[in-house]
Amino acid sequence: MDHKIQPLIDTFRKKPRLLFLVDGLGALLTIFFLAVVLTTFQEYIGMPKKILYFLSLIVLVFAIYSLSCYLLNPTNWKIFLKIIAFANLIYCLLTAAYMYYFYESLTNLGLLYFCIEILIIFLIVTIEFMIASAPKNK
Repeated sequence: MDHKIQPLIDTFRKKPRLLFLVDGLGALLTIFFLAVVLTTFQEYIGMPKKILYFLSLIVLVFAIYSLSCYLLNPTNWKIFLKIIAFANLIYCLLTAAYMYYFYESLTNLGLLYFCIEILIIFLIVTIEFMIASAPKNK
């Protein structure tokens, strides 16, 4: 699998600022799904609306942060990338905790959605940590 995502990693190594854009746009997409799609079809998902809105508020903060970093293009971008990577990791753990807590009410579709969301975010987190920990470009 590493060889399949290597071109993507190479692109982010050359233009690490793009990771903030990808993270921010991904967060906006997540907000749309959590606050609009999943709440509309909550009975097919099983996660309480209150939790869906709470998670979407957290992700809104992440979106603002990442898009601000993309627009402001900070000089010390690695620390900012590590911050959002840790935040995303904590979000994954929080989501997993909610999945565990509300397991009895979650539907198979709800479980599938949240598992896929966690996997995608975890992939992004892995790339963010790789890029933030890489030595300076030559």
